[in-house]
Amino acid sequence: MKNILVTGGNGQLASCIKDLSVKIEDYNFIYVDKDQLDITDINAVKIFFKNNSVSFCINCAAYTAVDAAELNKEAAERVNVHGAINLAVACKTNDVVLIQISTDFVFDGMQTNLYKEQDKANPLSVYGMTKLNAELAIADVLIEHLIIRTSWLYSEHGHNFLKTMLKLGVERDSLGVVTDQIGTPTYAGDLARTIMTIIDKEIQNYGTYHFSNEGVASWYDFTKAIFDIAQVNCIVLPINTDKYPTPAKRPSFSVMDKSKIKEKIDIEIPYWRDSLKDCMSKMKI
Repeated sequence: MKNILVTGGNGQLASCIKDLSVKIEDYNFIYVDKDQLDITDINAVKIFFKNNSVSFCINCAAYTAVDAAELNKEAAERVNVHGAINLAVACKTNDVVLIQISTDFVFDGMQTNLYKEQDKANPLSVYGMTKLNAELAIADVLIEHLIIRTSWLYSEHGHNFLKTMLKLGVERDSLGVVTDQIGTPTYAGDLARTIMTIIDKEIQNYGTYHFSNEGVASWYDFTKAIFDIAQVNCIVLPINTDKYPTPAKRPSFSVMDKSKIKEKIDIEIPYWRDSLKDCMSKMKI
């Protein structure tokens, strides 16, 4: 039986993987958070890999507080870059395949066509830069890696935009939401299923892939859909980014082309609103 290590074991993506793994008997999943394995500690990582026979490592651990990262660059780099490098080194030493989760924030949003994997990355934020630097470092260290860039991740687990909007929708009569940032909401459950497909098929087409749900939306569109499905009566008002300044600058357009992952891994990707309904049904909404 193959062991699969999942870092960031209490996060929303790891929790979605956990939901799927209870139905899978061919693999043994090892979920770790910082208390069980501090990926920024190279010695701890080396010892863990030495003591556990791991076939795949799914790195869900990350410093994801995008705005906070602007003021805590060293903390973001420690987890997102150095932690990822430590895992890559251990994976190389122990013949482990690394699946690294990355982000659409590696792009600056200046192009108008869908972003392909080979398009130039130019992060606008500390968070985006740390995730890009992790990608580059992993590729230098380890051949047997798959980097999966995703976007606007949400789920029934943890803290995310979906849950925040549902909370605010109940508390307020109206809510202003940005309408000039365009991307694709992605249900973490769909990403988890794709990762399991990669493992199950033992995909060896290593490199970088894009995965999000199908379709295009603004944060305004996303919020409207959430309220429509939940039958929340809060009025959603479209606002421009300059009316809602944040410490970290976001790409204005980050819709990604998924042709590569659909072709190489042979998967079908659901439309974002269909997956939103699926997720919200699991939340009993």
